[in-house]
Amino acid sequence: MTRPGPQDYPAFVRWMREASPYLRAHRGQTFVVYLGGDLVAGQAFPQVVQDLALLSGIGVKLVVVHGARPQVEERLERAGIATTMAGDLRVTDSTALAEVKQAVATVRYAIEAQFAHATGQRMPGSSGVRILGGNFVVARPAGIVGGVDLQFTGELRKIDTLGLRAQLEHADLVLLSPLGHSPTGELFSLNALELATVVAGELAAGKLILFTPQPELRDARGRALRQLTPQEMKELPGIGGPPAPVLAAAQRACRLGVGRVHLVSSVDDGALLLELFTRDGVGTMFSNAPFDQLRRATIDDVGGVLDLIEPLEAAGVLVKRSREKLEMEIDHFVVMVRDGLTVACGAVYPYPADGMAELACIAVHPDYRRAGFGASLVAALERRAAEQGIGTVFVLTTQATHWFQEHGFAREGIERLPMRRQALYNFQRNSQVLIKALAR
Repeated sequence: MTRPGPQDYPAFVRWMREASPYLRAHRGQTFVVYLGGDLVAGQAFPQVVQDLALLSGIGVKLVVVHGARPQVEERLERAGIATTMAGDLRVTDSTALAEVKQAVATVRYAIEAQFAHATGQRMPGSSGVRILGGNFVVARPAGIVGGVDLQFTGELRKIDTLGLRAQLEHADLVLLSPLGHSPTGELFSLNALELATVVAGELAAGKLILFTPQPELRDARGRALRQLTPQEMKELPGIGGPPAPVLAAAQRACRLGVGRVHLVSSVDDGALLLELFTRDGVGTMFSNAPFDQLRRATIDDVGGVLDLIEPLEAAGVLVKRSREKLEMEIDHFVVMVRDGLTVACGAVYPYPADGMAELACIAVHPDYRRAGFGASLVAALERRAAEQGIGTVFVLTTQATHWFQEHGFAREGIERLPMRRQALYNFQRNSQVLIKALAR
């Protein structure tokens, strides 16, 4: 890997500044990470481990749950052991269980060795990330399904949450394999994806990270869906992308109280860092709370609104407002916030005697001007005006005339404004007047 040249430094500085809030927010959090056996066998595995080691290095408490399906299938085939399926579950007899144990041990060793190698590369002499394990998973037989006895295929019975938390205080990472013991001492093969989901719920993890070859959900028109609530996913027809079990696990984790679930590419280098340290990410995120909040502003939003409007004031696009004036008028404002960043704002100033209201100080962050934020914001301002019994709204603009016309506004003369607003009109700015009647 070549060292970035001076021409790359500005981009690096911008990235660090954008990432810094996430560095603080992630520190001390518990993340549960699912690594499928296909990822461990894939080309991106060393880079994924490096990125997980980075998370550990900034103070994230990691619980990694690994799968071993392709490794199990390969060993069974080499051994000439034919197995049957009952639905999505494999029948695991004692002979197959022996191969399962060997495959799981091989994958576990590969993960531990790669963590040691990744850390040693960056810090010569280091012993690598401290990894601990243990018998934290209690299992029971899955039983008979459709008349077929699944034998040593098991399901989760209990997670030793207290033990896991205690280990996280002494280790950089706890590694869990898809095996569980029963109280009678029997060993059962488990579904790693289910194990990761339940562990994340039991630990009330801040994040569950699910690596999958196709992390992007797409709607019926092929558009990528970056952030969704489980309810929004149910209401969207024709969703494509990740495998159904991964989507089901994400939704279940939200129901179990996990803060956020991230679907991350298992094949693209750096996908984990881009998902966790950039505001828009590169995969798909599920959370019970909407990622974007469109709401009335409070006094705590003054700083964010100022950050948004000051560049436009300096350019002469907006009329300059002092902080004191903004604090006095903040009740008029609506803001759209994405993950702590104010990405859009606008205000409603009513003239109730005239049945009109002005939509003013409308601003959208440069990175989000093509994402439909402006239209959503104006629609919210129109709804707020209608809630106050207003039938007509107007805007004064010097540079966005066509945009407002595309959204139902029509050019009018100054005489159409309320008399009080006419008296305040700045002829030096020569703003266009656009008016729109609200639907009843």
